[in-house]
Amino acid sequence: MRTHYKLEGTPNSPVLIFSNSLGSNYHMWDDLVPLLLPYFQVLRYDTRGHGHSAVTQGEYSIRLLAEDVIQLADDLGIEKFAFCGLSMGGLIGQYLGIHHANRLNHLVLSNTGAKIGDHARWTERAERIAAVGTQGMTDEFLQRWFSDDFLEKEIHKIEKLKKMIAQSPDAGYISSCAAIRDADFRHDLEKISVPTLVITGDEDPVTNVEQAEFLADQIPNSHLYVMMGTKHLCATERPVEYVCRLIDFIVGTSVEERGMHIRRTVLGAEHVDKANAKKNAFNSDFQEFITDYAWGEIWSRPGLSKSQRSYITLAMLIALNRKDEFKMHVKAAFNNGLRKEEIKEIIMHASIYCGLPAANEAIHSAEEVFSLLGK
Repeated sequence: MRTHYKLEGTPNSPVLIFSNSLGSNYHMWDDLVPLLLPYFQVLRYDTRGHGHSAVTQGEYSIRLLAEDVIQLADDLGIEKFAFCGLSMGGLIGQYLGIHHANRLNHLVLSNTGAKIGDHARWTERAERIAAVGTQGMTDEFLQRWFSDDFLEKEIHKIEKLKKMIAQSPDAGYISSCAAIRDADFRHDLEKISVPTLVITGDEDPVTNVEQAEFLADQIPNSHLYVMMGTKHLCATERPVEYVCRLIDFIVGTSVEERGMHIRRTVLGAEHVDKANAKKNAFNSDFQEFITDYAWGEIWSRPGLSKSQRSYITLAMLIALNRKDEFKMHVKAAFNNGLRKEEIKEIIMHASIYCGLPAANEAIHSAEEVFSLLGK
């Protein structure tokens, strides 16, 4: 099965997989990605029958769609991941939580239910799509997905969403209706052992707050967050609020927790553990200052990627001739996705603006790190 996907972020960061709703594709998550990249590798994919993924024939099942996720993760060498699915994606998430808990570290079930609608509803929906196509139902979808305020003010985003709907393959939509029609996890939710966050909009007409409360009540290690003033695609409507809840849930609510998370992904867990092991009454305040402000406040900002921050940091450390810090950040640069050739070019460029002696020292320091890492 050909699955269309996009994987972004630095290789040492944990993976967060997003699964789209019926009739959309992975672009529904676009606005969230820049805010999440300081913390995660973000893997978005088009569900079978959606976007640019293969449209296979016959009725789909949630099991089939969930196994596509496992296959994609296997193909990319991803052993463990956090998973966030909305609506149909939330049904996929429930299946993964029940049958593949060993692959998950966190689960987010958004704007979904253990049982969504009934046989008649999805049969009628499939018949309408066959008659008028997804494009013929664009206005109805948008009214169901978004609040009136969003529809009125976010004209540019609405135009992009209309194009997304128009590009949704009718055959894939119809086949997916069968998957939602037949899915029923009401008696299996207690099997989900992974930490779970349930999110919904208070005005969601598709999967209402009552359905979200049922999920949170039945799943043992879970809690509920209701986004006020939103409907079905609350992640698309209010991405900043949505991302804050994801980070709170997966990483932690404090600046220290967020800073330590990023510090570990950039410098490596072994380095950070050694630094923490050396904490004492004299240096602990300084260590906490580094974690909170350098990593929790600056490296967490979405304006620059981690790789861009490595470029800047290496160049500045060459200029300042901070040998030990430079070597530490050469190691970090590999965690942030830089290649040996790129590090060489940073040093070459710095030789012009920082001086040949500083660049010469950097060359020797970098080679020491390369030898240590076997690069």
